[in-house]
Amino acid sequence: MCNRYVTPDEAEIERAWHIGGRNPVRWWDEVVFPRGRGVFIRRAVHDAAYSRELVAGQWGLIPHFAKSAKLPYSTNNARSEELAAKPTYRTPWAKGQRCIIPADSFDEPCWETGRNVWWRFRRADGAPWGLAGLWNTWTDRATGEVHESYTMLTLNADHHPLMSRMHKPDPKLPPDSQDKRSVIPIESSDVDQWLAGTMAEAQELLRLTEAEAFDAAAVA
Repeated sequence: MCNRYVTPDEAEIERAWHIGGRNPVRWWDEVVFPRGRGVFIRRAVHDAAYSRELVAGQWGLIPHFAKSAKLPYSTNNARSEELAAKPTYRTPWAKGQRCIIPADSFDEPCWETGRNVWWRFRRADGAPWGLAGLWNTWTDRATGEVHESYTMLTLNADHHPLMSRMHKPDPKLPPDSQDKRSVIPIESSDVDQWLAGTMAEAQELLRLTEAEAFDAAAVA
């Protein structure tokens, strides 16, 4: 599970995902933690054709049935294997409310030494990550305030040569059944398929990235 990542500035996001149009002024948290303010790219909701828009919101999806924007449980990560069944995520998934979460890097804990050592993950090619997510818009019935929010999707990584090394192992489970998790990068060539494709087309992109794509090391 990812609980900390660094966002690119707006100019870099515009260049990488061709959403253009604003001045390069950051209007979200540079380092984003759960329930912090981050940014995501989605299919523009008021465009009958297809275009992309940049949206700021809470990292932690607020489901349609929530009574308050402050949830008593964590929704910043969502297991992609459970999207169609989990009440929190099944409606955004069914409606195709998929998004790209830009990240210069993300951090994960490694416990191979017996203690928590944070590792930082960048792309080996120097480009920003575009991580798979779901978004939702929730309106407070009492105040009329509109809240944008999103969650970052994860996938089982028990057999991935790099991501399986992250997170604290559960001594009650065998090494190959730990349910270690990885974020899901969406390559630039697949962005339109993820944002505007059918559910089946989106499902094809829920896959792990080869270890060679990562520039990963312990944080000094």
